[in-house]
Amino acid sequence: MPYNNMALFPAFAQVSNDKVDDSSNELNWLNNKSFQTSDALSLHSRFLDNKSDSLDRKDLSEIQEDEDSLPSRKKKKKHEKHGKKKKKHKEKNKKYTDSSGSDSEPIFPSDLKRKQEADRPKVTPLATCFSWLDDVQSPTAQPFCVDPKADPANWTYKSLYRGQVARYKRKGRSSLGLDPRRQEVSWEESSKKKDKKKGADRYFSAGCRQLLRSELPLPVLPKVLEGSDVANASFFLSLGGTEGEKKGETGGEAQTSSVNPLGVYDSTTTLWLQGKGKQEEVDHCDNNVEAGQESVLMVGRTEEFNRQLREQPTDTQLWLNFIRYQDELSATVFEIEEEQRGTDTSERRNKASYKAVLEKKLSIADRAVATNPSCIELQLERLKICQELWEPSVLAKEWKKLVFLHPNSGPLWREYLLFTQSYFSNFSVSKVNSAYGKCLSTLSAVRDGSMVSHPALPGIEEDMLDIFTQQCHFLRQCGHSEKAFSIFQAMIEFTFYKPDSVRGLTTKQQAEFFEPFWDSGEARVGEWGAKGWKAWMVQQERGGWLQPCPEEEEEEEDEEEEVKDRKQPRWTVWLDVETSREAAHWLPWRPDKTKGQSEEDCDDPERQVLFDDIGPSLICLSSSELQLRLLLNFLSFLGFPVDSVLSPGPCQPGLVLEDLSLLTQGHDPQHPLTFHSLPSHGVNSVGHMTTLQGTRKCAGVGKQGEKFITNMFSMLQPVLPVQHRAALSLSRMQYEKLKVLRCMHSNKKRLRSQSKSSKRIAKSLLKEPDNRSSLAMWREFAHLEWILGNLEEARKVFSTATALGGTKRLCSPMLCELCLLWAQLEVEDGASRPGGALSDGAPSPAVCLLTVLAEGNSSSPLSSQSVSPVAILKARKSYEQTLTASLSALDEDLCNPQANRKGQDGVRDEKLCLKGLVGCYALFQYLTMGIQAASTVYIQAREHMDGLHRTLTSDNVSHNDAHHSSNQLLVSRLASECETLAVQQASLLKYHMSIDVFPLGTLRDTLTSVLSRWPNSACLWNIYVQVENSYHSAGRARRFFHAVTRGNSSVVPRLFAIVAEQQRKQLVDAAQRSCDKSAALSVLPENGLSNRIRGLFESAIVTKMGAHCPLLWRMYIHYLVSEGKMDKAKGLFYKALQNIPWVKGLYMDAVQLFPDNLQEFIDLMTEKELRLRLPLEELDILLED
Repeated sequence: MPYNNMALFPAFAQVSNDKVDDSSNELNWLNNKSFQTSDALSLHSRFLDNKSDSLDRKDLSEIQEDEDSLPSRKKKKKHEKHGKKKKKHKEKNKKYTDSSGSDSEPIFPSDLKRKQEADRPKVTPLATCFSWLDDVQSPTAQPFCVDPKADPANWTYKSLYRGQVARYKRKGRSSLGLDPRRQEVSWEESSKKKDKKKGADRYFSAGCRQLLRSELPLPVLPKVLEGSDVANASFFLSLGGTEGEKKGETGGEAQTSSVNPLGVYDSTTTLWLQGKGKQEEVDHCDNNVEAGQESVLMVGRTEEFNRQLREQPTDTQLWLNFIRYQDELSATVFEIEEEQRGTDTSERRNKASYKAVLEKKLSIADRAVATNPSCIELQLERLKICQELWEPSVLAKEWKKLVFLHPNSGPLWREYLLFTQSYFSNFSVSKVNSAYGKCLSTLSAVRDGSMVSHPALPGIEEDMLDIFTQQCHFLRQCGHSEKAFSIFQAMIEFTFYKPDSVRGLTTKQQAEFFEPFWDSGEARVGEWGAKGWKAWMVQQERGGWLQPCPEEEEEEEDEEEEVKDRKQPRWTVWLDVETSREAAHWLPWRPDKTKGQSEEDCDDPERQVLFDDIGPSLICLSSSELQLRLLLNFLSFLGFPVDSVLSPGPCQPGLVLEDLSLLTQGHDPQHPLTFHSLPSHGVNSVGHMTTLQGTRKCAGVGKQGEKFITNMFSMLQPVLPVQHRAALSLSRMQYEKLKVLRCMHSNKKRLRSQSKSSKRIAKSLLKEPDNRSSLAMWREFAHLEWILGNLEEARKVFSTATALGGTKRLCSPMLCELCLLWAQLEVEDGASRPGGALSDGAPSPAVCLLTVLAEGNSSSPLSSQSVSPVAILKARKSYEQTLTASLSALDEDLCNPQANRKGQDGVRDEKLCLKGLVGCYALFQYLTMGIQAASTVYIQAREHMDGLHRTLTSDNVSHNDAHHSSNQLLVSRLASECETLAVQQASLLKYHMSIDVFPLGTLRDTLTSVLSRWPNSACLWNIYVQVENSYHSAGRARRFFHAVTRGNSSVVPRLFAIVAEQQRKQLVDAAQRSCDKSAALSVLPENGLSNRIRGLFESAIVTKMGAHCPLLWRMYIHYLVSEGKMDKAKGLFYKALQNIPWVKGLYMDAVQLFPDNLQEFIDLMTEKELRLRLPLEELDILLED
């Protein structure tokens, strides 16, 4: 059969299939040598004219019949189809017989073909424009047209959109427009493909999950038989014994049956032979009942929530529980298995049901907010849910609306500021800084009473100070160190040197009076010749004063050349110069009037700070404790060690974690007992802006910074009370000791000069009248001498300090802490060993010291080197009685409500300081009796103080009274004491293990118990990681890390879990790279650590605290680079920008790790307004010869 060219719409094209092709080609199969071709042609031409018209009419009638038969039933279609086939077959045979039996004159094929073409009806040309069907003149006219206009979509898109393709359902087996005699479409293959069965379903398919839900292997709830006593029913899960007994009974009955005389048939075959069926329906019903019990319980719990919320619509905690219950409900309904409970719901974003659950939670949150419009916690929960559903712009408008409705809520402002500075698409330093200023000015108006619509909430000044400190750290992390420093400087001037004439005004009015002083060019606090805002205003009323004579400055040293090696790569030079300028130029630039300088003489305008940059951030602090906290926060900003109780960290500590020293402290084997004397908090100081693994340019804050600190201390001394001056002096002494330690570990060339400078400053501090009798200052100075290696000088200082303690001895907390440090240093020096007395009877210096301390006489410990056993027994008894009395007095003081009255704070603080007494007693027991006796002392004290801490915490939660700040300080002090005791105990146990045989289980149990109680202690985590990594078995440590992080939102445990795995991987890599394969390895090779570390990083960055922790993101990027995954590390960098776009150190890490994209990173910093001290244009100039 020849190939037919069908039109796109065969029904309306002329019947082109009537064309008869060349007969020689068509009838080749009838070719016979004995038959003449001319005869066949004559016969064909004779009947051609008579049959053509009849065939056309018959084809059209058959097509019409096919169209009419479409809506008929299947049987009628089948019958007509067979009829058509028979008729077609008859006509075909008839045609052949007629053509073979005819006889006429010969006709040439060319004439026959020409005649056929002439007789063929001409096809009407297609129109070029559209027309209505009613306007067509004849029904045979062509109802189609050609659209000459090109469709631009064909150039844009590769294919048609699936939504533009018409879908239809086929009815019947015929096709419209086909010749039923010659053309046919077979639908058998397509139907077979549709009917083809799929393969077996996998375990995660919908059918298998439905099967698992409907058929449980064990009942969820115990079944109670009908008619049995419910009270006496045993509630336990049956393990199948009853079913086995039933089967045995059935088998026994089958053995006696006639159908199973030999007992070889099973129970199913026996039942079948008996004409009985299995009890499938009953068993299936039981299974369905058991499977549905769990869903019934969930539905019942939902109904219980709804009932309680109808009865108690103002219970906000109940609303929050109901919202969080939706996650548990969705996990049951959709069978979403979570690795751990309490994790963020973003871990299940790939599930289809996640968005539906969010919509449901949002609906509940809307109801809760409508019922409790004043509840901030419900509002924050609602915005947390909306963060996954709404666009960032819509979410920002909702945040502004919420802050406008609740302008007096400090926690709400804190969350709003976090959202603003982590909103990358709309982030810029100026916008975020203005948001901070708006927040502080609004809260100040609420505090002053200017905003009458909203009252001031309790603790508003604490919230304002915390937000103020957070703003300064934000500017420091952005690189704007000058602005951050100026805000602190202005705040100190605004707080401690305020004129009496403006104290009664509002904060905004006071700031208006402060502006002329700031713009006057007078010396400010910390600068040479500064006298303060108050003195300036008094003198201005009298007509002003003359400028003081300039200070005789030493000749300025020639500045070193910034580019030391021009052959280095371009990115290396940029990092070196940028880091050097950060360390040298963190102080704001001010024109020197004595030299005739003006503002135009400044090379970098960004170094000048105007009043508009600091004015909105000024706040008023009425409490002396908050004023001291402001000073300590500023000292911490400069890099000083401060008391964590007097100056607690920010409410969101993860935002400022940048320093790796948080994770590496405690690795000094020479000081196993005193390493925690200066703990690191992981926060970089001002001027230290470099890459993650970069080193400090200097130990302190530079020459100009040291001058500023000296001037500030001398200026603040007269305006502060005695206790505050003591706290500042102690912090200054510890700062000098810290600089010496930094030089010893990193830059030993400057150790000699730094040690001289630190000792000179320490002696000058001790000469001050307030510090001469301060045991804490003498303790730090003696420790400084010991660190420098002057042991004899240090012992003399210690001995002099103990003589200043008087006869209080064990009743003096400061004296106990001093003697404890001295004894620990003696133990570390190797002068003693466990067991107390030596073989010749001479006790160790530490035992003599602790014994004389307990005796209560004024003799020097060094004067009596021989201590009798009786003296040791008396000392032990004295320690025990003093500790018992101190704990009892602490109970009475904390349980007595009158203990919080004014005037008793100093006495209460002394009663709380028990770490010195407990430490001395435990170390004395260790040196005289052993480690078990020392552990008993620590356990007794810790359990007692932990119980008090829990009691006070619960009381503060239940009673929110006017003494909230003092109670909070008391709780913080008690928590600090408990944590310090835990660190002392763990350090002593670890030290004992290093010098003697001791079971690891004791130390491990101690660490796990104290870390479960204090999971944010970096010192304890460092000890735990060191101990666990000494052994190859990591399963116990991993389970403990998992248990702690599951119930804690802090980022500190997650960081140490990552560090533990990284250290373990280093051991494994070192073992696998061993060249001598025949040698036994110290550790066993382990696989899968890389994936585990990445999993820990991923699980940490999805938490609320981890998502905005700079240290976590920067460690993750460096780890991927160390693994050789540069593309993933670069992608992670851009992902980190979505969460911490304000951290300049992140961009500097990217420049170091991906130096080819230096221009891109610099442009990004410029766009987001981060501080750029060395533009690339200036870098090119510096690199020119």
